[in-house]
Amino acid sequence: MSAFQGRRFPGPPSAEAVETPCIGICNMDRTRGICRGCGRTIDEIAGWTQMSAAERARIMSALPERLRTGGIEP
Repeated sequence: MSAFQGRRFPGPPSAEAVETPCIGICNMDRTRGICRGCGRTIDEIAGWTQMSAAERARIMSALPERLRTGGIEP
């Protein structure tokens, strides 16, 4: 018999799913200051979940060009 039987634990806090450009290749290009995987800056990565949906969308629209100008095809 489990020590937890009959106990109720709260579920995880509900969180809105946040769209992200992360592809799991986290490698910063120190010269350009962007991630080679997603094209975001370290500040954008760190603040991603705190940004508004509009701000995330603005950044995401700029990422393909950032990656292309760095010789990385999105």
